[in-house]
Formats: sequence, structure tokens, C-alpha cells
Amino acid sequence: MTGVSKDISFRDRPINMDERGGRKWVYAKKPKGRWYTRRTIFSWFLLLFFIGAPFIKINGNSFILLDIASRKFIIFGAIFWAQDAFILSLLMLSFVLFIVLFTVTFGRLWCGWACPQTIFLEMVFRKIEYLIEGDYKKQHKLNNGPWTAEKIVKKLAKHSVFVFISIAMTNVFLLWFMGPEKWFEMASEPISENLSGFLIMLGVSGVFYWIYSFFREQICTMVCPYGRMQGVLLDSKSIIVTYDYKRGEPRGAKRDGDCIDCRQCVSVCPTGIDIRNGTQLECINCTACVDQCNSVMRTIGKDEGLIRLDSEDGIKHGHSTIWNVRNKAYSVVLLILFSFFIYTLLSRPAIETTILRTPGLLYQENADNTISNVYNVKIVNKTHDKMPLELHLISPKGEIKMAGSTMAINDQSMYESTFILFIPRSELKSDNTEVVFGIYSNDKLIETYKTSFVSP
Repeated sequence: MTGVSKDISFRDRPINMDERGGRKWVYAKKPKGRWYTRRTIFSWFLLLFFIGAPFIKINGNSFILLDIASRKFIIFGAIFWAQDAFILSLLMLSFVLFIVLFTVTFGRLWCGWACPQTIFLEMVFRKIEYLIEGDYKKQHKLNNGPWTAEKIVKKLAKHSVFVFISIAMTNVFLLWFMGPEKWFEMASEPISENLSGFLIMLGVSGVFYWIYSFFREQICTMVCPYGRMQGVLLDSKSIIVTYDYKRGEPRGAKRDGDCIDCRQCVSVCPTGIDIRNGTQLECINCTACVDQCNSVMRTIGKDEGLIRLDSEDGIKHGHSTIWNVRNKAYSVVLLILFSFFIYTLLSRPAIETTILRTPGLLYQENADNTISNVYNVKIVNKTHDKMPLELHLISPKGEIKMAGSTMAINDQSMYESTFILFIPRSELKSDNTEVVFGIYSNDKLIETYKTSFVSP
């Protein structure tokens, strides 16, 4: 950057690591200001969504359910089965491209405002820490002081609350994967009947507790690959939290720049960086430094915005538009991809049928000069209506004997059964004959399915 102070120190390691590779604990000052208030309110909505989404019902179905065991996924009320893997892939590709587009345009705003790691660390665990142990100076004094009765009580209280919240987080997380009905059913049973699930829950809770109690910001600086994508995705027009070096330099209380080098922007940063050194992989665009710097500027009678959400072009040339060739191209591709997803979702068949011969069984020769095969049938109802169904053989001629008397499938449900198909020898021209089934509802053909029939 032109005009930046020569006092800036450039580094070759994360800010929370010393020269020997050891951990340097980051003590972040409690932020306050307009941006922090906005971020807090936004986080409340996200937390309410995280907790409440599994309980929301649409037409009797969950709003969101990721039932991996049953290969059933409900996203915003739309149900997806294993047969809809292509549609789900389109949705995932659209989401990934949206993240890329969002990062190109607004930098790591996702990390500071919407990432679950940041939401829980900054808006839940760190707030509890401030409440019990005090602000950053008191935390530093407490952690580096002797083990007094006060320290023991505060540490015990803090970590007890952390453990409780970690267990609660895990169970809310489980609601997304099994639904509240199944969760309440398991919770009401003795632990001995679900011992493996209980141990898994405790294990995941332990991981959450370790992350938010000890590992903390290192998830963002050492584990998450998203920060390292900035070098590829950001450009000079990307909106990021940035320092106006043209206005701030040369820094210092007795110099001409507006920056008085108070280092308050560093003290409030949850990852411990100095935003004045430019874009860094640890910066999560949380805007805490923006609030802190604005507070200092008001105190010394200077204009706010020395640190602000802006682009490199905005700092250099006053460039204000966020649009460029790259994000326009990404937007067009995203629009096409998401439109294709909507089209495939709306045009998918009302039911999805799978008919396969029962594994391990060959044909059976019968006394009435027919050959029989045993089949498994699986039918998924993708509508919101209960459907009476009938299965008929379209070709060749033959007879179906179902295992049950009736075929009916509830809305957004799956029907599974077994049947035997009898075909006269005269209709079989080879040892592997193609057969065509028709699935009817109220005497209307809604789907056909082709499979094979084996014979001598």
C-alpha cells in the first residue's frame, strides 16, 4: 500500500502463534457499537432458526430434516430421496457458487456474521465468559494469576455452563438429523437401550466443548480452508473490512494522519490481528474494529470511517460500485444453475418407482407351465396427497401376486413390498426377458418401469 507507515511489521505465521510454534492466547476486548448491535440481532435470528427449524412443520412434514439413515432429506419443506441425488447435487452446486459469488463481492462477511463457529463463539460462549470472568484485562489477570478461591469458583462456573451448552448444542444438532419425534422417543427411553447413541452424543458434546473452550479462533486461522480462498476470490473491488491508509497515515498522536496508533482496533479483534496491515487470512470481517475505531474517532473529534467496509478501489479512487466482470459472470452462471434446479424440482415425477428381482433368488418352474420371479418394489410418493396405487404388468402377458392386499402410500412417504410375477413359458423368448410394469392411481397410468425376468 502506498503511504503506509514503515513501522508495519509483516509476519510469516498466524498472530496467535509464537516464534516456536506455541499457542498465544487471544484476549479480545468486549466490542460495542452500531455494527456489533446489528450483528448481535442478526445472530439472535440465526440461533432461533437453528433451534426452531426442526420443530417447524409444513403440511405435517418437517421444515428441515437430514435423515441420512433413511436417505430422506427435507429442505425448506421439499422432500428429497436417494433417487433425487441429481437434484440435490444441483442445489449443492448452487450453494457453493453462491458462496463464491458472495465472497468475491463482500469478502468474508459470512465468516463474521453467519458462520455457526463465529455465532456460537462470539455470541454465546464469549458473552458468558465476559459475564463470569469480566473483560479482556480481567481475563488475562485471572488466567495468569494464582489459583485462588475466586479463580476456582469462576472457572468452575464458566466451564460448567460451557459443558451444558455443548450438550444442548449437540442435541439440537441431532434434531436436524432425526426429527423431534424420534429424538423425544429416544430421550424417554432408558440410556441402556440407546447406549451407543448416548456415547456418540457425549463424544460430539466433548468436541464442541473443547473447540469453544480451548481451540476457539484457531478453527478459523488453522483449520477452515475458507480464509485461504481469499487470495483467489478477492479482488480490488471486493467489499472488506479495511483501513483507510490514505487518511490514517502517517500514524501517531503527533503526526498528520488521523490514526493515533492507539491499537484499540487490535485489542478488540477476536483473532488478534492488526487490520492496518492490510487483508489477512485471520480477518473474519466481524466489524468489531470498525466500531472501536469509530468510537476513538468520535473521542478525538475526527470523522468516523477510518476503518470501514470498503474496497481497495474505494480507498484509492473512491470507487463505489461492487459490480465487476467477475461477479457479473458468477451471477449469470448462478442464475442459470439455480433455474435448472427449480425446473428439475418442479418437473420431477409425482412418484419414483424401483422394481428389482430379489437378490439371491432365481426363477421357479411351476406345475401350470409358468415361470415365476420374486421382485422387491419400492415406491416413493413425492406429492402431498395420499395415493391409492395398483401395479399391473403391461408386457408380456402374466400375473402378479402381491404380498399385501392393498397398495396405498401416504403423502411424502415410501411404500415397500414384495410380489411374485408368473409368466407362461410361451411368452418367454429368451432366458432374460424385458418386462414392463405400469403403476396406476385411480385407474390412471402415472409411471412405467422396465426390468428383467429370468427363465430357463
